Amino acid sequence: MRNAIQGLGTDEDAIIEILCTSSNQEIQDMNIAYKRVYGDDLETDVKGDTSGHFKNLMVSLLQANRPTDQCVDRALAKSDAKALYDAGEARWGTDESVFNSIMASRSYEQLQATFEEYSKISKRNILQAIDSEMSGDLCKGMKTIVRCVQDKQKYYVDRLYKSMKGLGTDDTTLVRIIIRTCETELEDLKKVFCKEHKGSLKDWVAGDTSGDYKAVLLAVIG
Repeated sequence: MRNAIQGLGTDEDAIIEILCTSSNQEIQDMNIAYKRVYGDDLETDVKGDTSGHFKNLMVSLLQANRPTDQCVDRALAKSDAKALYDAGEARWGTDESVFNSIMASRSYEQLQATFEEYSKISKRNILQAIDSEMSGDLCKGMKTIVRCVQDKQKYYVDRLYKSMKGLGTDDTTLVRIIIRTCETELEDLKKVFCKEHKGSLKDWVAGDTSGDYKAVLLAVIG
């Protein structure tokens, strides 16, 4: 997060990836570690480097208030789906605050139910609706939340693939995702990557890196 914020320019993609995919505990630990290492408040720094509705979404996620229970309230899902529809497709202009409130304050399981209900009342699915109603970093952030709700491993795999596809390598993204997932999700990511793309994650990394850097990453991947 420090690297994404400090200096000239802001790496919004990194901020989105980190905050939209992290658990409550990870965000709480991040806030504490940031203060301890840098002596600064992470929320204050994020506010200073972002703006508008995108800033509001990132600040909401930094509160780490997403429920963790797996119970689904189907009535709430229908109500939230209607609120999202009314705040977007059903009106002229978009009430981004409604999207922010729902996307940042519901459990993944509850959001999945909400997205299912949304498809019943709209000709668009929730990703298509966000694409049509928003733009820029806010759109990316909202869509990242949706993609993580639907399949977080697929989201990570797509990010890894894009970091290595074509000329050059996005080393920062590649390293960040591999290190962040190595203790919990990497084994599953390797299976999904192999299914989605030609070759294994290890083969792709081996072909896109070199030297000690390559050796360390391959050791982590296993």
